[in-house]
This record gives sequence, structure tokens and C-alpha cells, in this order.
Amino acid sequence: MKFLHSMIRVKNIDESIKFYTELFGLKLVEERRLDDCTLYFLEDKESGVQIELTYNDDTPVEGYKNGNAFGHFAFYCENLDKFSENIEKFGYNYLYEPFDLTGNGSKIAFINDPDGNEIELIEKVVW
Repeated sequence: MKFLHSMIRVKNIDESIKFYTELFGLKLVEERRLDDCTLYFLEDKESGVQIELTYNDDTPVEGYKNGNAFGHFAFYCENLDKFSENIEKFGYNYLYEPFDLTGNGSKIAFINDPDGNEIELIEKVVW
């Protein structure tokens, strides 16, 4: 068995595609039109795992509300200092600035995507 993708509904597809492709380096690999929505598949070049962005024709004006079951996506980041430069360059802000999680060099940070989904960035995993 192989994990393929996670799906999230988005309010502004252009803003979401820009966020995930420019900031995270995901590649838009497929666009599929269904009866009431369009699906956009963005892929991590290294692992092949995808995020499916679903843009519904009848998207609520206020966007979507996440329940209390979803926590966050997590991305490995080689260098959070360099990533921070991109965050500033593209006009985004951290939810939680990079900090040392364990006291031995494992740094993490959090950012929200355009729809408020939390994303954890992990620089070095040392438990």
C-alpha cells in the first residue's frame, strides 16, 4: 500500500496554488474537472506525495471551517533560515517563528496556508 494524497478545500485556488508551488516547491501535476468542482494535484518532487486542492463551484464566501480533528501538514525543511527568507519574499508570516524543540538542534516552525490550515516545518529531526 502507498499513501497518495491529502485533500483540502480552498477558497481562492490561485492564491493556494501560488502558496504551495512558490513557497513549498510543490509542482502542479494534474488538473481534473468534475461536475461541481475542479481538483488540482500538487506533488512533492522528492517523495511523490500529493496535496489535492479542491475548488468547488459553490465555495462559501467565508471559506471553509476545519473541524477539531485536523491538526496540520508537516514538511521537512533543510534550512529554516533560508525558508524564512522565502516567507518574507512572498509576503507570508509565521504562525510560530522557528524555535528549538528539543534543545539539541531540532528546529520547528508553523505557518498557515491561505485557508488557515496549519503547516509544521521541521528542520532537523533529533529526538
